Amino acid sequence: MSVIRLKKFIKRNIYQIKQGGRKVLVRKIKLLFGLFFRGLFNTPLYILAIPAVLIMRIIKPWLLVRLGRLISSRIGHFAANTELYLCERDAGINVPNQPHIDVFYMPLKPICNQQLAIMWHRVLRIWPAWILEPINVVNLLIPGGKSHEIDNNTQGDRDVHNLLDQIPPHLQVTTEEEIRGEAGLRSMGIPIGAPFVCLTVRDNAYLAAHLAHGNSDPFNYHNYRDSDVQNYVLAAEALADRGFFVIRMGAKVHAAINSTHPKVLDYATNDMRSDFMDIYLGAKCAFCISVGTGFDAVPLIFRRPIAYVNMVPAGYLFTFSDQFVGIFKHHLDADSKRELSLSEIFARGVGFCVHTSDYETKGVDLNENTPEEIRDVAIEMAERLADTWQAHPDDEALQQRFWEIFPTDAVDIDKG
Repeated sequence: MSVIRLKKFIKRNIYQIKQGGRKVLVRKIKLLFGLFFRGLFNTPLYILAIPAVLIMRIIKPWLLVRLGRLISSRIGHFAANTELYLCERDAGINVPNQPHIDVFYMPLKPICNQQLAIMWHRVLRIWPAWILEPINVVNLLIPGGKSHEIDNNTQGDRDVHNLLDQIPPHLQVTTEEEIRGEAGLRSMGIPIGAPFVCLTVRDNAYLAAHLAHGNSDPFNYHNYRDSDVQNYVLAAEALADRGFFVIRMGAKVHAAINSTHPKVLDYATNDMRSDFMDIYLGAKCAFCISVGTGFDAVPLIFRRPIAYVNMVPAGYLFTFSDQFVGIFKHHLDADSKRELSLSEIFARGVGFCVHTSDYETKGVDLNENTPEEIRDVAIEMAERLADTWQAHPDDEALQQRFWEIFPTDAVDIDKG
């Protein structure tokens, strides 16, 4: 773990303890003791890792061996960060100027999606974690280990070099997977060849259940990104009336979407969800509607168009491809309830805020997009793809004004 990562790790845990109080503190102490005893159990592996590290150092002048830990617990990072690593590798960005070999491992648990893990095994050298993690830890403990660590992408999961538009997807659906996926569509009542849209709306159900061990919600610091799925019914049914099936995605959600339209399917709650179909649907959808949350990285890496609504922070708006359209949440002055302009959002210092409390301390309330606004963005995407979209006479001038204000050269301080 690099010094920068260590500082972020410590800062994040202190913040979570402050937010969650005694329950979070107790949980983290239990986790620390668990790691300590696991470390005692794995001591022989760490001892055996020392010769491996020494060999890496000896052969470095001729072959640089680099080690990397995939972020396999969160589907957004598991998909996007990994694909962008491959894109930057192909483009010669963030790669060593000497012969090298990169080897990865995935922590044993939790792996958020087994199908995605299977597919990454096809294009990456992935070794068992019980072998590689001790080697990685020992390597970083010995001075000089940084050069054997695979660097982060330029901006994590953000395609700041516009590589996704230039480089084909690294993952492909096999013939066997295609047959399996088509069978899955038929079981959902979707005819082969019928267009479908993936709808993903963030709430905190998944993270609280899968990564908080059921004791507390250490991720509530970014609940400002949550959205009410019922506000998407109008958009879903409008698309369904145009011939699309709309599939509400989610591994775990708080509530079902309230629609009786036969083409609006609540895949997140109808017991049809699987790791395999998550990836297949994301890879094959006509487009995705998202609030900028984990699942949308799946259509992203398969180069599917995405319509973003309720995006926050505003500075995270996906502007690096013409495959995306988007709007962000309404930012209101907490006292006057007046909506802030785009320039005021960044002047207030909330353009890149990633904590719910940051908006509160800066006097900014966040309001969701209306159902009508969400519908309009969804229809615009559908019509753009059908080449029937007709721009409003003022659109070009408004777009130009947007780009004059939006800080395209800004760097997210949490990632850069």
